[in-house]
Amino acid sequence: MKHLFFFFFPFLLLILQFSLCNSSYLIYGEALSKSIMFFEGQRSGFLPNDQRINWRGNSGLGDGSAVNVDLTGGYYDAGDNVKFGFPMAFTTTMLAWSVIEFGEMMPPPELRNALVAIRWSTDYLLKMVAQPDRIFVQVGDPIKDHNCWERPEDMDTARTVYMVEAPNPASDVAGETAAALAASSMAFRSSDPGYSDTLLRTAIRVFGYADTYRGAYSDNTNIRDGACPFYCDFDGYQDELLWGAAWLGRASGDERYLDYIQSNAKSLGADENINEFGWDNKHAGLNVLVSKEVLEGKSYDLESYKASADSFMCTLIPESSSSHIAYTPGGLIYRPGGSNLQHSTSITFLLLTYANYLERSSTSINCGTISVGPTKLRVIAKRQVDYILGENPKGMSYMVGYSDRYPQRIHHRGSSIPSIKDHPQFIGCKEGSIYCNSSNPNPNVLVGALVGGPQEDDEYEDDRFDFKKSEPTTYINAPFVGALAFFAANPNPI
Repeated sequence: MKHLFFFFFPFLLLILQFSLCNSSYLIYGEALSKSIMFFEGQRSGFLPNDQRINWRGNSGLGDGSAVNVDLTGGYYDAGDNVKFGFPMAFTTTMLAWSVIEFGEMMPPPELRNALVAIRWSTDYLLKMVAQPDRIFVQVGDPIKDHNCWERPEDMDTARTVYMVEAPNPASDVAGETAAALAASSMAFRSSDPGYSDTLLRTAIRVFGYADTYRGAYSDNTNIRDGACPFYCDFDGYQDELLWGAAWLGRASGDERYLDYIQSNAKSLGADENINEFGWDNKHAGLNVLVSKEVLEGKSYDLESYKASADSFMCTLIPESSSSHIAYTPGGLIYRPGGSNLQHSTSITFLLLTYANYLERSSTSINCGTISVGPTKLRVIAKRQVDYILGENPKGMSYMVGYSDRYPQRIHHRGSSIPSIKDHPQFIGCKEGSIYCNSSNPNPNVLVGALVGGPQEDDEYEDDRFDFKKSEPTTYINAPFVGALAFFAANPNPI
């Protein structure tokens, strides 16, 4: 028996390793599925028969009627019932980029679900820009909405429509919408070429508006009170012009867009705020996106963008002399402000995307005294993903419905109020307060939602009132879809 044991021992190790890898795949695969499902819980409009988050119902069916336009559909951005066009467009861009970079790694059912999630938004974005020289940027009065705690199915607050008309500027929303439509055209190119062509054609037109009428949408007096302080353009509109042009260049293959980002780099501040990436600041993502052209040898004129991407990556490496990104004691990327996980998920996506670009070009980056390759970037990204899914000082997942311990009292109206399926009676604006003020867990599980997450001390109190920690948003989830797709296919990337 002793000899038999040693004979079979290597095979036992192989079986054990396969089991561990398969277990990891199932863990990341489950998280991937749930991260996409979350978007169904954020849907506005008439819900389809295959709606999986079945405690939701139809909502916002009259959106746009005040101006005789159909603006139904799209997503609520977070735990409220407003449709903000600026973050919705960014969410769409990141979902599409997730499919472009990592779609081949997704199981076919999840790739289909991801495309459905993208299309729910792009169908709405197409409505936003359907009229020449007019862009609808928001539906819903946020002040009145935020003064209520009400299910979207019961909304009786003003569904005010906010729009910008030429020659008034909306370079930020229009530029991001152009990026979203262009990126989505790439995501749909093989499965629905006709829809892909429509998206790209519209993106080109919308970018023309963004570039012709330059300025921030929230600087318009008729928009400011609705957009601010929620989704003001705090960081300027210039980055969205570069970002939109970069995506159009990649989606269309038209070199004029690459010439645009090269010739306008200085005037549009391409080398400013290069370490930021999110719904309001596109610089780090722009630099990673454009670096692909440089690494593939298609455009050495854009080398400055790659240099900025390299510099950003080096700030994330603790051993680097240029490291300055803060981490919590438990290892989570931390930036001051609310909804910290938006930084972790977006940066994680960039780490993995840049790692792929470096690997394909057999390239590494120089971070002072050390050389950093794809593996190091993936190790940092994996730490972020694992932290979010439960390997953290609190021992809890920050994805709702994932693992045995996750946030129970998220700051989300629909999740916290009894479902219209269980409680069909109308619950008015102030009548929902009893559920908001309750210490009980939310009755409806918003599967896959990523909350704002812990702050710099790794603490999380599961408090519905602490919205900076407990509120989910679409733009936290969107980049995480791509990251989970990578690790579902590569659970041990070292």
